[in-house]
Amino acid sequence: MTFEPGTPAPEVVADDHLLAAWLAEEAGRRLLEVRAEGLEGKELKDAGDRAAHLLLMELLATYRPGDAVLSEEALESAADKDARLTASKVWIVDPLDGTREFSEPPRDDWAVHVAVWQDGQLVAGAVAQPALGETFNTGTPPVVPERTSQRPRIAVSRTRPPAFVEALAAELDAELVPMGSAGVKMMSVVRDVADAYVHAGGQYEWDSAAPVAVARAAGLFTSRVDGSELVYNQADVYLPDVIVCRPELSEKILSFIAANGTD
Repeated sequence: MTFEPGTPAPEVVADDHLLAAWLAEEAGRRLLEVRAEGLEGKELKDAGDRAAHLLLMELLATYRPGDAVLSEEALESAADKDARLTASKVWIVDPLDGTREFSEPPRDDWAVHVAVWQDGQLVAGAVAQPALGETFNTGTPPVVPERTSQRPRIAVSRTRPPAFVEALAAELDAELVPMGSAGVKMMSVVRDVADAYVHAGGQYEWDSAAPVAVARAAGLFTSRVDGSELVYNQADVYLPDVIVCRPELSEKILSFIAANGTD
């Protein structure tokens, strides 16, 4: 079956917020199609990564031909890096965040990330959760619901919650909520499924750019674990730690990490 992407309306093409959301949704549609093809395990992971990456590259080349792109699935050459570092606008994409969860139907905790960095700042972003039927974006920033849990909830990895987060949870009398993709964990704070995501185990710019853009637009607190700003489009795209949380929890989380570290 040949996938045919839709055609974005002129107002979508004219607006980076809307285009980011449309791109994430189209890649999500493609991934749902791949997921239905009967592949399993590594074959399904690889097919999903490849299909979503190729589609996003094709669509960005069509609708934003003059912009640089940083994608998890692209091998960046020295020339590509030079072009990106001197560009005024860069699209930072993760075509499939949460490949493990994607390969375990019917799990819905995987995502597509599309962010726009311009002149030093994240200016737009979208996180599609295709199996959930939701796309969170900066064009229509999500409204974070009132907290429904008396105890704080911290989103953590399904398989390897770090010891420092377990200690943080004990300090805050918080509950740990396991789930997949980094983007899904950050969006869980937007959705009132969790109240914080605290990570220090290693990530790259594409893991957090789009979800951080959406979280900021929704009024959530975002920073590195030392409280410094998250900075994107760097020569070294390793960005190992991130905090996304309800603003009222930020001081307690940062104070705990300052006193106890993340080792």
